Order: sequence, then C-alpha cells, then structure tokens
Amino acid sequence: MPTDPVGRFLTALDPDHRKAVAAKPREEQERLAQAWEQELEADAELDTLDELSPPAAEAEAARRVLDRGTG
Repeated sequence: MPTDPVGRFLTALDPDHRKAVAAKPREEQERLAQAWEQELEADAELDTLDELSPPAAEAEAARRVLDRGTG
C-alpha cells in the first residue's frame, strides 16, 4: 500500500476515477490528495466508518472530494 498522500488517494478511488486523476498534472493530484486528507480528518461520520472499514472511509472521502468539484 502506498504511503505518500497522492498514492493513498489514488488507491482510494474507483478504477475509472483513479485513471482520470492519474492523468492530471502532479500538482493537481497533490491538491486533491490534500483535500482528501482534510476530508478524512474533518468529518466525524468518516471516523465511525473508519473504525469499521478504513478502506471504505477512504473511498467515501475520495468520492466526496471529487463530487464537490475539486477535481
């Protein structure tokens, strides 16, 4: 499993979104990964989900970041 924020973010995405984000410039990938990490830290609902399934919490946070139009 990747340890850098961009690698972790890409891993959390579904395959179609992963491919689209991977095609973006590295700077944009880093910005999205930062927004994803902030989403994981800020949302209490994700804390609960993270206790049950960390990958599900990461995937949900990634979906939220992309749905907000930050991508």
